[in-house]
Amino acid sequence: MLIIDAENAVTGRLATYVAKELLKGEEVHVINAEKAIISGEKRYTENKYKEKRDLKNKQDPERSPKYPRLPHLFVKKIIKGMLPRKKASGRAALKRLRVHSGNPLGKEGKKIEGVIASEMLRKYITIEELCKKLGWRGL
Repeated sequence: MLIIDAENAVTGRLATYVAKELLKGEEVHVINAEKAIISGEKRYTENKYKEKRDLKNKQDPERSPKYPRLPHLFVKKIIKGMLPRKKASGRAALKRLRVHSGNPLGKEGKKIEGVIASEMLRKYITIEELCKKLGWRGL
């Protein structure tokens, strides 16, 4: 079992690393999902995800795409997008993934080199801030 700490981690890079480990057969737990970041200007990122949430299928609104507001489900959806969902290996890999807000396991997670945002990164938004803008009420 691999425990990964997502604090100050760039979400896309974290997702690719986690997806590769899942496809190798590892069981992965991602902790502190709400503290992960998305690089880019805040307003642009907020507007991008608000537009995605507002997409509706006019013919059948029930079949519209669903985008989560909860931080741990938000990160899980990003990781899910990196897996081959039409193959049996991708579906099995997704079952081995657990994403948590905070640290319910009480264990220290592994910080991955190359994923953690350095001090040079200036424009970013945390998953927690973004989810609050999308309608999550917080803890």
